[in-house]
Amino acid sequence: MVQPTFSDKDRITDALNSQKYVTDHYNSFANETASPELRTTVMQILTEEHDIQYDLFCEMTNRGWYPTEVAEAQKVTEAKNKYQQ
Repeated sequence: MVQPTFSDKDRITDALNSQKYVTDHYNSFANETASPELRTTVMQILTEEHDIQYDLFCEMTNRGWYPTEVAEAQKVTEAKNKYQQ
């Protein structure tokens, strides 16, 4: 039986998707936490998980596996003004 092989791109994509899942659930947990001490701990973990997610995103971007478009300065300003009102 042939074993499936996963490329580096497959592995990093899976890790990135897993981190998105993890941060989503830690965020929900933080929103529902009544204890200030527990919330502080969860927020620290959430920050660490977001940092891991960002590192994976940057790695994929650097390898050309997660292309992003550069936003036009005018559109960024318009969006910023829209949400500051």
